[in-house]
Amino acid sequence: MALNGKNKLIILDRDGVINVMNQEPVTDPDQWKPLPGSMDAIAFLTQSGYTVVVAENMSGIGLNRVTMQQLNEVHSKMHQHVQKAGGRLTGIWFCPHTMNAKCDCRKPKAGLLIDILERLHMKAENTWLVGDGLRDMLAIEAIGGHPVLVLTGKGKETLKMQELPEDTQVYDDLLDFAQFFRMQDEKAAKES
Repeated sequence: MALNGKNKLIILDRDGVINVMNQEPVTDPDQWKPLPGSMDAIAFLTQSGYTVVVAENMSGIGLNRVTMQQLNEVHSKMHQHVQKAGGRLTGIWFCPHTMNAKCDCRKPKAGLLIDILERLHMKAENTWLVGDGLRDMLAIEAIGGHPVLVLTGKGKETLKMQELPEDTQVYDDLLDFAQFFRMQDEKAAKES
């Protein structure tokens, strides 16, 4: 049963947060491997009543290194793993542009996140973005949401090398975040 999960949005970066980070773009479903605990984390958040989506930069498309068919096949495998664990992704948003493009949707710009909020009728103050890079933290900070850094993927390097937004929360991995987040919600519900 959801406690305070209703109307709370969790946006997840994909590579390094949900699945193992590869040097090259994932072009084949066999290359996509979930990080330990990430499927359970998504299931835990979903079953707690939170809306969970993915937002990723996918410059491999703009560089012609990933086709839409390949991306759809990878995402299909991800959906299957999430569902098998008992979770649900409400949607997947991605920016197909390269770093040199002057788009508004490539993180750290906030266009992708704004689109998610508008389509799902959510509020920025009830939104958390879990990522492993500074781009993720800056994108969610730009809309007034809550930045969450996980130490998987490139998270440890990000923590050492980057100046993060002041209110960034840091967790070992996605499951650590999901468990703590739910515990905080339960505590808040008891106090109200």
